[in-house]
Amino acid sequence: MNSGRASRLGLRTIALGYLGALLVLPVGLVFYRTFEHGLAPAWDAVTTPEAQHAFWLTLVMVAIAVPANTIFGVGMALVIARGRVPGKSFLSALIDLPFAVSPVVIGLALILVYGRDGWFGGWLTEHGIRVIFSTPGMVIATIFVSLPFVVREVVPVLREIGTEQEEASRTLGASNWQTFWRITLPAIRWGVAYGVILTTARALGEFGAVSVVSGKLAGQTQTATLLVEDRFQAFDLTGAYAASVVLALLAVAVILSMTLLDRRKREI
Repeated sequence: MNSGRASRLGLRTIALGYLGALLVLPVGLVFYRTFEHGLAPAWDAVTTPEAQHAFWLTLVMVAIAVPANTIFGVGMALVIARGRVPGKSFLSALIDLPFAVSPVVIGLALILVYGRDGWFGGWLTEHGIRVIFSTPGMVIATIFVSLPFVVREVVPVLREIGTEQEEASRTLGASNWQTFWRITLPAIRWGVAYGVILTTARALGEFGAVSVVSGKLAGQTQTATLLVEDRFQAFDLTGAYAASVVLALLAVAVILSMTLLDRRKREI
């Protein structure tokens, strides 16, 4: 009895120590370094025009990427879980591609497709459309890297709820659209909510792919993560730490949202 209790206590201590060394301690040091000289320097660092534009651009990309991936994710989840189309296994594997490929490789691939010498680069240039080293390319990169989350959260829910209620709805004369809005969507709302939260977190923290396609122009194509890198390389440690704290607080807000959703789901 005592041996088992001691074993569990030891495992918990190891787990907490591991998390503390890899997560709590580094993040805590970032907060300490940010405010060690007071609040004013940190506030000045995050209220410069370049910093404000970086935060604004990050939120714009999230505002575009999250709805786009939500709509796409729900649609693809329905195809994978409900559709009778050939090649569903291949489609499912293809959706997981952003998990397997480095974001830097994704950025390079986008340049090969949409860059000046890419497959569509010449046509885009002739029509005055600039994708690479501009906001559209950054949005595409963000959408790409955060693509799978909604799909992967919704597919298991669809398989769990089955098709009985949907078939009953159609038997009673409801159209496919009515069935989706009144039966399917309410049933998968928690999966969609979790997918949205994970997509938001991924879009907020994206660095690799966006770094490749952005050009890193301060005040133009610089996101919050790129701002952190730029300030650090310029030896503006206060600016780098302050921007990191803003991103950390946004991440904490995302985690709290997921925790509250999980608690509400259990209550229901």
